[in-house]
Amino acid sequence: MKKIITVILLIFLSIHCYSQSDKELVLESFQKYKNAILNDKGTLAANLLDSRTVNYYSTILDDVKTADSLEVDSMGIMDKMTVLIMRHSTPKNDLLKFDGKSLLIYAIDNGMVGKNSAVNAELGEVTTHDDFAKAEFLVNGQKTPFFFHFYREDNVWKIDLTHLFSLVSMSFKKMIQGSGENENDFILNLIEISTGKKPTENIWKPII
Repeated sequence: MKKIITVILLIFLSIHCYSQSDKELVLESFQKYKNAILNDKGTLAANLLDSRTVNYYSTILDDVKTADSLEVDSMGIMDKMTVLIMRHSTPKNDLLKFDGKSLLIYAIDNGMVGKNSAVNAELGEVTTHDDFAKAEFLVNGQKTPFFFHFYREDNVWKIDLTHLFSLVSMSFKKMIQGSGENENDFILNLIEISTGKKPTENIWKPII
């Protein structure tokens, strides 16, 4: 009986330690991602982003290549801005040879993905369940109503950036309301400010 109890206790302790180590690994993944973003290390950062995020950039790349002006104009603000800035800032030859992940790496290397928001971003309480984890999104140490989502892929806890896109879209919409501009003018002005180059009408056209 003592042996059985000992085995049960060891199993319980191993499960507990596994859960605790998952939380530590989530925090470690986030810190590595944050450091990579802030230092424009695109490959390292992209390797810490999940398949949902990579698939999003694959879809965006297809839109960059083929979406006409009506299709782009009907997109949500996040998608529209990403398509237009990619057409404006990225050489056509590069876009034609990219896949979703290489586009993501290019975007990180060129400061197009989350650099400003990452500076003050921190994680609060982390909860895990099987291959999913979520962590409180803190800004300057203060709680927000939002969470980072993580998925374990290839035994690595990876961040799902797409879960935060609604927050980014909401922020942009508030900025647009405060600016007095319409959405498209706001996006074009933001692209000009961020790149130092005025967009042309060509960014509304597919590249192939």
